[in-house]
Amino acid sequence: MRILGTGSALPALTVTNDDLAKFLDTSDEWIRTHTGIESRQVITDETLLQLAARAANAALENAGLTSADIDYLLCSTVQADTVTPSLGCVLQAEIGAACPALDINGACAGFLYALDLADALLKAGKAARVLVVCAEGMSRMVDWSDRSTCVLFGDGAGAAVVDGGEGLLATRLTSAGDATFLNMHPSPGNSPFATSHLPMRALYMDGPEIYRFAVSHSVKDLRAVCEAAGVALEYVDHFLLHQANKRIIDAARVRLKQPEEKFPLNVQVRGNTSSASVPILLDEVSRAGRLRPGDILAMSAFGAGLTTGACVLRWTKE
Repeated sequence: MRILGTGSALPALTVTNDDLAKFLDTSDEWIRTHTGIESRQVITDETLLQLAARAANAALENAGLTSADIDYLLCSTVQADTVTPSLGCVLQAEIGAACPALDINGACAGFLYALDLADALLKAGKAARVLVVCAEGMSRMVDWSDRSTCVLFGDGAGAAVVDGGEGLLATRLTSAGDATFLNMHPSPGNSPFATSHLPMRALYMDGPEIYRFAVSHSVKDLRAVCEAAGVALEYVDHFLLHQANKRIIDAARVRLKQPEEKFPLNVQVRGNTSSASVPILLDEVSRAGRLRPGDILAMSAFGAGLTTGACVLRWTKE
Protein backbone atom coordinates (compact mmCIF):
# COMPACT_ATOMS: atom_id res chain seq x y z
CA MET A 1 0.00 0.00 0.00
CA ARG A 2 1.21 3.50 -0.81
CA ILE A 3 -0.22 6.99 -0.24
CA LEU A 4 -1.12 8.82 -3.45
CA GLY A 5 -2.49 12.05 -2.01
CA THR A 6 -3.49 13.79 1.23
CA GLY A 7 -5.96 16.47 2.26
CA SER A 8 -7.30 18.22 5.33
CA ALA A 9 -9.96 20.70 6.38
CA LEU A 10 -10.54 22.81 9.47
CA PRO A 11 -13.42 24.90 10.86
CA ALA A 12 -13.25 28.65 10.33
CA LEU A 13 -13.28 29.61 14.02
CA THR A 14 -10.00 29.58 15.95
CA VAL A 15 -10.36 29.55 19.74
CA THR A 16 -7.32 30.67 21.74
CA ASN A 17 -6.45 29.83 25.32
CA ASP A 18 -7.31 33.40 26.28
CA ASP A 19 -10.78 32.88 24.79
CA LEU A 20 -11.25 29.87 27.06
CA ALA A 21 -9.99 31.74 30.11
CA LYS A 22 -12.93 34.11 29.74
CA PHE A 23 -15.35 31.45 30.99
CA LEU A 24 -13.11 28.77 32.53
CA ASP A 25 -10.92 28.89 35.63
CA THR A 26 -7.74 28.46 33.61
CA SER A 27 -5.10 30.52 31.83
CA ASP A 28 -3.04 30.57 28.68
CA GLU A 29 0.09 29.87 30.73
CA TRP A 30 -1.44 26.79 32.42
CA ILE A 31 -2.71 25.27 29.18
CA ARG A 32 0.55 25.90 27.31
CA THR A 33 2.65 24.51 30.17
CA HIS A 34 0.60 21.35 30.63
CA THR A 35 -0.36 20.57 27.02
CA GLY A 36 1.61 22.72 24.59
CA ILE A 37 -1.68 23.89 23.06
CA GLU A 38 -2.13 27.55 22.16
CA SER A 39 -5.30 27.42 20.05
CA ARG A 40 -7.64 25.06 18.25
CA GLN A 41 -10.33 25.18 15.53
CA VAL A 42 -13.93 24.61 16.61
CA ILE A 43 -17.08 23.90 14.62
CA THR A 44 -19.69 26.66 14.54
CA ASP A 45 -22.12 26.39 11.63
CA GLU A 46 -20.12 23.76 9.72
CA THR A 47 -21.17 20.13 9.64
CA LEU A 48 -18.76 17.25 10.00
CA LEU A 49 -19.85 16.14 6.54
CA GLN A 50 -18.71 19.45 5.06
CA LEU A 51 -15.28 19.15 6.68
CA ALA A 52 -14.98 15.52 5.56
CA ALA A 53 -15.91 16.43 1.98
CA ARG A 54 -13.38 19.26 1.84
CA ALA A 55 -10.61 16.97 3.10
CA ALA A 56 -11.64 14.16 0.74
CA ASN A 57 -11.72 16.40 -2.32
CA ALA A 58 -8.37 17.92 -1.39
CA ALA A 59 -6.83 14.44 -1.14
CA LEU A 60 -8.32 13.40 -4.47
CA GLU A 61 -7.01 16.55 -6.17
CA ASN A 62 -3.59 16.02 -4.58
CA ALA A 63 -3.56 12.48 -5.98
CA GLY A 64 -4.66 13.63 -9.43
CA LEU A 65 -7.85 11.56 -9.18
CA THR A 66 -11.62 12.03 -9.00
CA SER A 67 -14.22 10.32 -6.86
CA ALA A 68 -14.98 8.03 -9.80
CA ASP A 69 -11.54 6.48 -9.36
CA ILE A 70 -12.26 5.29 -5.81
CA ASP A 71 -13.31 1.69 -5.14
CA TYR A 72 -13.87 1.90 -1.39
CA LEU A 73 -14.49 4.71 1.11
CA LEU A 74 -13.50 4.29 4.76
CA CYS A 75 -14.44 6.93 7.32
CA SER A 76 -13.07 7.12 10.84
CA THR A 77 -15.15 9.08 13.33
CA VAL A 78 -16.17 8.84 16.96
CA GLN A 79 -19.47 10.63 16.40
CA ALA A 80 -20.78 11.70 12.99
CA ASP A 81 -23.58 14.18 12.29
CA THR A 82 -26.01 11.25 12.34
CA VAL A 83 -25.92 7.89 14.08
CA THR A 84 -27.31 6.43 10.88
CA PRO A 85 -26.73 6.71 7.99
CA SER A 86 -23.00 6.54 8.45
CA LEU A 87 -20.67 9.42 7.64
CA GLY A 88 -19.14 7.25 4.92
CA CYS A 89 -22.47 6.80 3.16
CA VAL A 90 -23.45 10.48 3.17
CA LEU A 91 -19.89 11.46 2.21
CA GLN A 92 -20.06 9.08 -0.75
CA ALA A 93 -23.04 11.01 -2.10
CA GLU A 94 -21.51 14.39 -1.22
CA ILE A 95 -18.37 13.82 -3.29
CA GLY A 96 -20.11 11.89 -6.08
CA ALA A 97 -18.51 8.50 -5.45
CA ALA A 98 -20.14 5.19 -6.38
CA CYS A 99 -18.44 2.62 -4.17
CA PRO A 100 -18.95 0.78 -0.87
CA ALA A 101 -18.63 3.07 2.13
CA LEU A 102 -18.59 2.52 5.87
CA ASP A 103 -17.51 4.02 9.20
CA ILE A 104 -15.06 2.66 11.72
CA ASN A 105 -14.48 3.84 15.29
CA GLY A 106 -10.97 3.24 16.56
CA ALA A 107 -11.11 6.49 18.54
CA CYS A 108 -7.91 8.53 18.17
CA ALA A 109 -6.13 5.54 16.58
CA GLY A 110 -8.76 5.40 13.83
CA PHE A 111 -6.48 6.53 10.99
CA LEU A 112 -4.04 3.69 11.65
CA TYR A 113 -6.91 1.21 11.90
CA ALA A 114 -8.35 2.51 8.62
CA LEU A 115 -4.99 2.26 6.84
CA ASP A 116 -4.65 -1.34 8.01
CA LEU A 117 -8.13 -2.17 6.74
CA ALA A 118 -7.43 -0.41 3.43
CA ASP A 119 -4.24 -2.44 3.06
CA ALA A 120 -6.23 -5.65 3.59
CA LEU A 121 -8.81 -4.63 0.96
CA LEU A 122 -6.07 -3.84 -1.53
CA LYS A 123 -4.20 -7.08 -0.91
CA ALA A 124 -7.43 -9.10 -1.19
CA GLY A 125 -8.16 -7.54 -4.56
CA LYS A 126 -11.40 -6.00 -3.29
CA ALA A 127 -10.27 -2.52 -4.31
CA ALA A 128 -7.62 -0.82 -6.41
CA ARG A 129 -7.85 2.57 -4.69
CA VAL A 130 -9.24 3.41 -1.24
CA LEU A 131 -10.13 6.83 0.15
CA VAL A 132 -9.62 7.12 3.91
CA VAL A 133 -11.27 10.08 5.61
CA CYS A 134 -11.03 10.88 9.34
CA ALA A 135 -13.46 13.55 10.55
CA GLU A 136 -13.96 14.50 14.17
CA GLY A 137 -16.09 17.06 16.00
CA MET A 138 -14.70 16.71 19.50
CA SER A 139 -16.09 20.09 20.56
CA ARG A 140 -19.54 18.49 20.46
CA MET A 141 -18.51 15.72 22.86
CA VAL A 142 -16.78 17.54 25.70
CA ASP A 143 -18.25 19.29 28.71
CA TRP A 144 -17.36 22.96 28.23
CA SER A 145 -17.47 23.53 31.98
CA ASP A 146 -14.81 20.86 32.55
CA ARG A 147 -11.47 22.62 32.22
CA SER A 148 -9.54 19.34 32.38
CA THR A 149 -10.89 18.12 29.03
CA CYS A 150 -12.41 20.90 26.92
CA VAL A 151 -9.10 22.81 26.58
CA LEU A 152 -7.50 19.80 24.89
CA PHE A 153 -9.63 19.23 21.82
CA GLY A 154 -10.22 20.71 18.40
CA ASP A 155 -12.23 19.75 15.32
CA GLY A 156 -11.12 18.87 11.81
CA ALA A 157 -10.79 16.30 9.05
CA GLY A 158 -7.87 14.61 7.32
CA ALA A 159 -7.83 12.28 4.33
CA ALA A 160 -5.54 10.06 2.30
CA VAL A 161 -5.92 8.20 -1.01
CA VAL A 162 -4.08 4.89 -1.12
CA ASP A 163 -3.49 2.15 -3.67
CA GLY A 164 -1.70 -1.19 -3.79
CA GLY A 165 1.73 0.12 -4.70
CA GLU A 166 4.81 -0.45 -2.57
CA GLY A 167 5.12 1.83 0.45
CA LEU A 168 3.72 0.31 3.64
CA LEU A 169 6.39 -1.69 5.46
CA ALA A 170 4.64 -2.79 8.67
CA THR A 171 1.60 -2.13 10.86
CA ARG A 172 0.72 -2.86 14.47
CA LEU A 173 -2.71 -2.57 16.13
CA THR A 174 -3.70 -3.28 19.73
CA SER A 175 -6.82 -2.97 21.88
CA ALA A 176 -7.02 -3.41 25.64
CA GLY A 177 -10.81 -3.59 25.96
CA ASP A 178 -10.76 -1.04 28.79
CA ALA A 179 -13.33 1.75 29.09
CA THR A 180 -12.26 2.84 32.57
CA PHE A 181 -10.08 5.84 31.81
CA LEU A 182 -11.60 7.30 28.64
CA ASN A 183 -15.26 7.08 27.73
CA MET A 184 -18.48 8.85 26.78
CA HIS A 185 -22.07 7.73 27.35
CA PRO A 186 -24.81 8.59 24.82
CA SER A 187 -28.46 9.21 25.60
CA PRO A 188 -29.92 6.06 27.21
CA GLY A 189 -33.21 6.40 25.31
CA ASN A 190 -36.61 5.92 26.88
CA SER A 191 -37.47 2.26 26.40
CA PRO A 192 -40.15 1.21 28.93
CA PHE A 193 -38.63 -2.28 28.93
CA ALA A 194 -35.07 -1.34 29.92
CA THR A 195 -34.30 -2.26 33.53
CA SER A 196 -31.20 -0.10 33.84
CA HIS A 197 -29.90 3.05 32.20
CA LEU A 198 -26.39 4.43 32.01
CA PRO A 199 -26.80 8.19 32.41
CA MET A 200 -25.66 10.33 29.50
CA ARG A 201 -22.18 11.75 30.11
CA ALA A 202 -19.82 13.97 28.13
CA LEU A 203 -16.32 12.79 27.35
CA TYR A 204 -14.53 11.64 30.49
CA MET A 205 -10.78 11.21 30.67
CA ASP A 206 -8.41 10.31 33.49
CA GLY A 207 -5.50 12.46 32.36
CA PRO A 208 -2.64 10.91 34.39
CA GLU A 209 -3.62 7.35 33.45
CA ILE A 210 -3.96 8.20 29.76
CA TYR A 211 -0.60 9.98 29.87
CA ARG A 212 1.12 6.87 31.24
CA PHE A 213 -0.68 4.61 28.78
CA ALA A 214 0.08 6.86 25.81
CA VAL A 215 3.79 7.28 26.46
CA SER A 216 4.49 3.63 27.23
CA HIS A 217 2.45 2.24 24.33
CA SER A 218 3.65 4.76 21.75
CA VAL A 219 7.24 3.82 22.57
CA LYS A 220 6.48 0.09 22.60
CA ASP A 221 4.49 0.21 19.36
CA LEU A 222 7.05 2.29 17.48
CA ARG A 223 9.89 0.01 18.51
CA ALA A 224 7.89 -3.08 17.57
CA VAL A 225 6.67 -1.79 14.21
CA CYS A 226 10.13 -0.55 13.23
CA GLU A 227 11.59 -3.93 14.11
CA ALA A 228 8.89 -5.64 12.03
CA ALA A 229 9.71 -3.33 9.12
CA GLY A 230 13.43 -3.98 9.44
CA VAL A 231 14.08 -0.28 9.99
CA ALA A 232 16.24 0.95 12.85
CA LEU A 233 14.82 3.93 14.74
CA GLU A 234 17.71 6.15 13.68
CA TYR A 235 16.79 5.59 10.02
CA VAL A 236 13.24 6.91 10.45
CA ASP A 237 13.09 10.37 8.90
CA HIS A 238 9.80 11.54 10.44
CA PHE A 239 7.80 10.36 13.45
CA LEU A 240 4.16 11.45 13.03
CA LEU A 241 2.55 10.96 16.42
CA HIS A 242 -1.02 11.58 17.51
CA GLN A 243 -1.16 15.25 18.51
CA ALA A 244 -2.84 14.81 21.88
CA ASN A 245 -0.41 16.60 24.15
CA LYS A 246 3.10 17.93 23.57
CA ARG A 247 4.30 16.47 26.87
CA ILE A 248 3.33 12.97 25.69
CA ILE A 249 5.17 13.43 22.39
CA ASP A 250 8.25 14.83 24.12
CA ALA A 251 8.32 11.98 26.64
CA ALA A 252 8.04 9.36 23.88
CA ARG A 253 10.78 11.09 21.87
CA VAL A 254 13.15 11.12 24.85
CA ARG A 255 12.56 7.42 25.53
CA LEU A 256 13.19 6.62 21.88
CA LYS A 257 16.38 8.74 22.01
CA GLN A 258 15.53 10.56 18.78
CA PRO A 259 16.16 14.21 17.86
CA GLU A 260 13.38 16.77 18.18
CA GLU A 261 13.51 17.73 14.49
CA LYS A 262 12.17 14.29 13.54
CA PHE A 263 8.88 14.94 15.36
CA PRO A 264 6.78 17.54 13.50
CA LEU A 265 4.10 19.18 15.63
CA ASN A 266 0.84 21.03 15.05
CA VAL A 267 -0.77 20.39 18.45
CA GLN A 268 0.03 24.01 19.35
CA VAL A 269 -2.51 25.32 16.84
CA ARG A 270 -4.80 22.31 16.28
CA GLY A 271 -5.27 20.70 19.68
CA ASN A 272 -6.30 17.05 19.83
CA THR A 273 -8.48 16.27 16.79
CA SER A 274 -8.81 12.54 17.61
CA SER A 275 -8.44 10.27 14.56
CA ALA A 276 -8.07 13.30 12.26
CA SER A 277 -4.87 14.29 14.08
CA VAL A 278 -2.32 12.16 12.22
CA PRO A 279 -3.74 12.65 8.69
CA ILE A 280 -4.02 16.42 9.23
CA LEU A 281 -0.38 16.51 10.35
CA LEU A 282 0.63 14.29 7.42
CA ASP A 283 -1.10 16.60 4.96
CA GLU A 284 0.46 19.70 6.48
CA VAL A 285 4.04 18.41 6.44
CA SER A 286 3.57 17.05 2.92
CA ARG A 287 2.24 20.34 1.56
CA ALA A 288 5.02 22.20 3.35
CA GLY A 289 7.53 20.23 1.29
CA ARG A 290 9.05 18.45 4.27
CA LEU A 291 8.62 14.94 2.81
CA ARG A 292 10.88 13.62 0.07
CA PRO A 293 10.46 10.43 -1.98
CA GLY A 294 12.18 7.61 -0.12
CA ASP A 295 11.69 9.14 3.35
CA ILE A 296 10.74 6.67 6.07
CA LEU A 297 7.70 7.68 8.12
CA ALA A 298 6.64 6.11 11.42
CA MET A 299 3.15 6.89 12.71
CA SER A 300 1.64 6.18 16.12
CA ALA A 301 -1.68 6.94 17.80
CA PHE A 302 -3.68 5.88 20.86
CA GLY A 303 -7.25 6.36 21.99
CA ALA A 304 -10.29 5.12 23.87
CA GLY A 305 -10.72 1.40 23.89
CA LEU A 306 -7.91 1.48 24.79
CA THR A 307 -6.67 1.29 21.20
CA THR A 308 -3.25 1.87 19.72
CA GLY A 309 -1.97 1.82 16.18
CA ALA A 310 1.39 2.26 14.49
CA CYS A 311 2.82 1.85 11.02
CA VAL A 312 6.03 2.38 9.08
CA LEU A 313 5.94 3.37 5.44
CA ARG A 314 8.20 4.69 2.72
CA TRP A 315 7.01 7.98 1.24
CA THR A 316 6.72 7.62 -2.53
CA LYS A 317 4.78 10.70 -3.57
CA GLU A 318 6.73 13.24 -5.62
